[in-house]
Amino acid sequence: MAPVQKDGPRVNREIRVPTVQLIGAEGENLGPTAIDQALALAEEAGLDLVEIAPNSEPPVCKILDYGKYKFAAQKKAAEARKNQKTVEVKEIKMRPNIDDHDYETKMKAMRRFFDEGDKVKVTLRFRGREMAHQDLGLKLLWRVRDEVQGLAKVESDPSLEGRQMVMILAPR
Repeated sequence: MAPVQKDGPRVNREIRVPTVQLIGAEGENLGPTAIDQALALAEEAGLDLVEIAPNSEPPVCKILDYGKYKFAAQKKAAEARKNQKTVEVKEIKMRPNIDDHDYETKMKAMRRFFDEGDKVKVTLRFRGREMAHQDLGLKLLWRVRDEVQGLAKVESDPSLEGRQMVMILAPR
């Protein structure tokens, strides 16, 4: 059976190397130190010996309060999660013979989506005999592309999927 893998850095007696590069509680570099001496210094200060950089030679260990260290790491991770934005794909549906006012309304919504940092999927649906005039649909999609040139870039060119033509635009 494989040993249980612990998440996070190794602490105190879990560190199993003969010497470590030791950093004191105040951040001062104490140089290469025997593990027993490093543990004694940590115990004397009433703190823990925490492995900071396990892959260096020798591993870098620091004397600090492990509870506070873990709490600060959790806080940092929560802050990073809070500040990240998920990019959504918003969809704008049109028809090949869309009226000017309707087109302007859709463009206004599209600009708002780009300002919010979202991608936009422009779907052009063909019904009945409109399938014979796919060139009109293509012209409409190129018109959309040209109007949002400064705000967005084409992520995928117009492609026909069954009875609809699809183009994806991403904010710049």
